[in-house]
Amino acid sequence: MAQSSDSTGYADVVVPEDAKLLLAANELTYDRDSERVIAAGAVQINYAGYQMVARKVEYNQKTGRVLASGNIELVEPGGNRIYAETLDVTDNFADGFVKSLRIETTDNTRMAAESGERVAGTEMILHKGVYTACLPCAEDPKRPPIWQVKAEKVIQNGQKHTVRLEKARFQLFGRTLAVLPFIEVPDNTVKRKTGFLFPEMRTSENLGFGLAVPYYIAIANDRDATITTTGYTSQGVLLEGEYRQRFEKGTVTLRAAGISQLNSDNFTAGTSDAKRDQRGMVASKGDFQINPRWSFGWDVMLQSDNNFARTYDLAGLDQSTHTNQVYLTGIGKRNYFDARAFYFDVQDADSDSTAEKKQPTVLPSIDYSYYAPEPVAGGELSARMNFTTLSRFKQDEESVDTNGDDIDDLMRYRGLEGTMSRMTGEVEWKRSFTVPGGLQLTPLLAARGDAFGLDMNNPTGYAGEYNSDATATRAMLTAGLEARYPILMTTANSTHIIEPIAQIYARNNEQLAGMLPNEDAQSFVFDATSLFERDKFSGYDRVEGGTRANIGVQYTGSFDNGFGLRGIFGQSYHLAGQNSFATDDLVYAGANSGLETDVSDYVAMAGVDMPNGVSLSTSVRLDEKTLELRRTDAAISYSNKRLQSELVFTQLDAQPEYGFTNDNQAVQTSHTLKVNEYWSVFGSLTYDIDDNVFSRRSIGLSYADECTILTVAFSDKYDPDAEVASDWTIAGRLTFRTLGDIRLGSSE
Repeated sequence: MAQSSDSTGYADVVVPEDAKLLLAANELTYDRDSERVIAAGAVQINYAGYQMVARKVEYNQKTGRVLASGNIELVEPGGNRIYAETLDVTDNFADGFVKSLRIETTDNTRMAAESGERVAGTEMILHKGVYTACLPCAEDPKRPPIWQVKAEKVIQNGQKHTVRLEKARFQLFGRTLAVLPFIEVPDNTVKRKTGFLFPEMRTSENLGFGLAVPYYIAIANDRDATITTTGYTSQGVLLEGEYRQRFEKGTVTLRAAGISQLNSDNFTAGTSDAKRDQRGMVASKGDFQINPRWSFGWDVMLQSDNNFARTYDLAGLDQSTHTNQVYLTGIGKRNYFDARAFYFDVQDADSDSTAEKKQPTVLPSIDYSYYAPEPVAGGELSARMNFTTLSRFKQDEESVDTNGDDIDDLMRYRGLEGTMSRMTGEVEWKRSFTVPGGLQLTPLLAARGDAFGLDMNNPTGYAGEYNSDATATRAMLTAGLEARYPILMTTANSTHIIEPIAQIYARNNEQLAGMLPNEDAQSFVFDATSLFERDKFSGYDRVEGGTRANIGVQYTGSFDNGFGLRGIFGQSYHLAGQNSFATDDLVYAGANSGLETDVSDYVAMAGVDMPNGVSLSTSVRLDEKTLELRRTDAAISYSNKRLQSELVFTQLDAQPEYGFTNDNQAVQTSHTLKVNEYWSVFGSLTYDIDDNVFSRRSIGLSYADECTILTVAFSDKYDPDAEVASDWTIAGRLTFRTLGDIRLGSSE
């Protein structure tokens, strides 16, 4: 058996001793005296996975060497290609010399040199070599690539699977930017290799300039780790570690970070950033697919104070609120199960963590739904269940001035201190059928029950009536009917569907309305998308009672020229019983919603899609008496191969009882322009019309080709109620394929 190694660092190629050689040439000469075989003219050789073409090939049987010349192209078993003028190697391709060579690997890495030699079947040594991952310029192949590394010696090691560039000069657009004693990178056969990654630069107002140096450790095929040391000019050295392991059915990540701040007084006095010198965190994330139906996982973080991860921009942990959770989910053909526990880590500069203490700890929230596999009385039978237990360490209350006289006259309780448990179960049956004439009818029957366990402090100063008992129950029975009458109209070049819709739901009144805690039904928006919902509350803690009718019309139109139209218009009517939206609860959830009166506000939605890439949409809520705008959401977007653009306008009337005492109008816009094949610019703005201030701004530039990615962005934000490490950031990323990244801040 003979062994050899290809020139790109693949493992040794085993060449059987009885391997057959296939040779084709215009002329073949055999010299018996010197034992030489000479092939000339369009020579082609196939041997043990190697394929070579050349003008002339001479094989010396005595020395076992092959000498080739003239436009040589050698394709190795791994798929890499070597181009050369002359080639002098042993007959197993293990050792030899090459002149004027060029190498192209399977991942488009390119190397060139004046000469090269293969040693012991394990190394390829190039003299005066050039290394790059960029394609040559199609218009001028002699032009230098975007980046390249010139080296006195390039050594490819087939055992270590590395490419070492000695006395290296890194060049960008043909200009030398750095001179290094050596650069060592993995070859194209390696996906992971222990070593230093490219450094990352960061900067912010209170941290100063930071240089992060990551060190990657390839522990095993299923495990690796990264240790990052970041030096900040103002705060000292931040150490980060991340360990990752892959299992047969999932992955686990463990992270830790810490710093001893040198200048904590750079931060605003009294904030959590300024009060503690020794800061750190530990975090873990896991995701497991137990079997095709069941999955399990977690995402948790524990930190020394409430703002460390956000201040130091720890990727994936720097949200304004980090949601710690553990979950178990099962999905079947006809049922669904989900159990989750939550802890909300509010990351702000408040050293007392007031906002975090007001957040509930959910242990747990369980959802289950089931759909009967067979029709029941010709219809669909379904059931759902929810069980929630939560605790809060501090009462979340808010005083509101509803009259504009600078006197707080209303208290809202977004959460009470203590523990609440609720069990909800509901069964629903519905059947759809079409009567002669095309009218579609869907009758519905539903029954729901709730049971509460309450160990919460009473809301002192609450204007309404509150249930102070340790337990409470309520029940809801619903009978409903929906009627739809789709009308299809066609012309020579268009199709239109007009569909009047009417619903009526008869129910008993909501029991204990406004007398129970409201944790998960605090926020909802009455608009065209929720007009035909049976229960418009967003969660389980409130339930819509009384008799209500929803009436509207839906339209869809399409034209042969590519235009598309869509729209909804309607209104809701409270017919009998108690109006749940007019019944105050601890958070005044129904106040100013447009549903608190017997005749609701009008809601409408319209949209236009044009063949030129323009899309317009708007959703409005109009006062039922004056037709004044109460809420507006409008958007216009444009998209083609070069430009992605969007403009969004939002208008919302003041909702004093709900806690929003002022009108709110804002404009958001974002744009991405592709200047040419490689360059793009992007930016976004958020403008608060009422406060006359830009609350968010960003602008950036990006470049991307097959070997280089560059992104640079500037962003700032205005939030008078928040104290953070900095209001502006500069982010950048420069990636050289096969070499690594240079980062400035976070470009994500």
